[in-house]
Amino acid sequence: DELRRRVVRILWVVVPLFGFLLFFKLQAFPVAGLPFPLVLPIPSPFYNITAQVFLWFAHDMLPPGVTLLNIGVGDSVVAQMEIGLLLSLVLSTPWIAHEAGAFLVPALRTNERALIRSVALPATLLFAVGFFLALFWLTPFTFLLLFRYVGALNLAPVLSVGSFLAFALLYTMAFGVVFELPVFIYTLSRLRLVPADFWRKHWRGAVLGCLIFGMLITPDNSGITMLLIAIPMMGLYVGGMVAAERHERHSTPPAAAASREGPHEPLLGRGPGRSSSSPAASSSWGETTGSSSAPRDGSMPRSCGCGTSSSGSSGTPPTVGSRSPAPAPTAT
Repeated sequence: DELRRRVVRILWVVVPLFGFLLFFKLQAFPVAGLPFPLVLPIPSPFYNITAQVFLWFAHDMLPPGVTLLNIGVGDSVVAQMEIGLLLSLVLSTPWIAHEAGAFLVPALRTNERALIRSVALPATLLFAVGFFLALFWLTPFTFLLLFRYVGALNLAPVLSVGSFLAFALLYTMAFGVVFELPVFIYTLSRLRLVPADFWRKHWRGAVLGCLIFGMLITPDNSGITMLLIAIPMMGLYVGGMVAAERHERHSTPPAAAASREGPHEPLLGRGPGRSSSSPAASSSWGETTGSSSAPRDGSMPRSCGCGTSSSGSSGTPPTVGSRSPAPAPTAT
């Protein structure tokens, strides 16, 4: 019931926002005395906000001279739906995060709550940096590079609406997710799921994984766009590795650090000159000394010829470690 209630509360925000993006457009009105125009929503079911965003994408991402074709009958409608859904989810992210946190936080431990508070802002900023970097630089450069090959073959630079939008949205969103790599590494190490030195030991596999990911997400086989994805991923991997190592170094208590070096030899037992306040240690020292001098059955200890006189007349048990006097020399 609690989960259903949270989902309904999220839909009450996402669905109206989705409808607003599909049935309104933004129009600027100049106002006397203001240095900037006043932007107001105007009802427009066809030329709406999603259509304005699509035209902005096409103008800023595609090289000059490229023509977009509406091959399928419903390609333009699907394009507006996809843009509207994505924008409504992005704009509703604060509310979605609030509802998800209200549902999950009561089940989390104190250290997990502290972890979420510490990584929430860096994760948001890193995703925004990756998204806008791909939107304004990486995606336009990729389109420019690919259409250079089209011009070299003397082909018409045309592109379908569905192909353009799928590639643009996938590329920008994927690059935003790639920038979450340091947060992912830091979170796993802070939760003690993966030790911090694991990332340094397996850096070669990480480089290979970055190259494979860049190869899968890029549409061409030139290798240039693959490196545009893989090289930032390698730098982000190193940043997350350093952050995880610093946290483990500063958060590990001295006792835990000493235990990693192996158990220390107890002070007691190295010699009679050492002292200890441990009862177990004192009892063990007593067993090593007292048990050899006084048997438990009350019988006299065996002298072994080292604690009695030569005549054997003395009945006093020898002291531990004492020596019998040497016999007097006899005259010959």
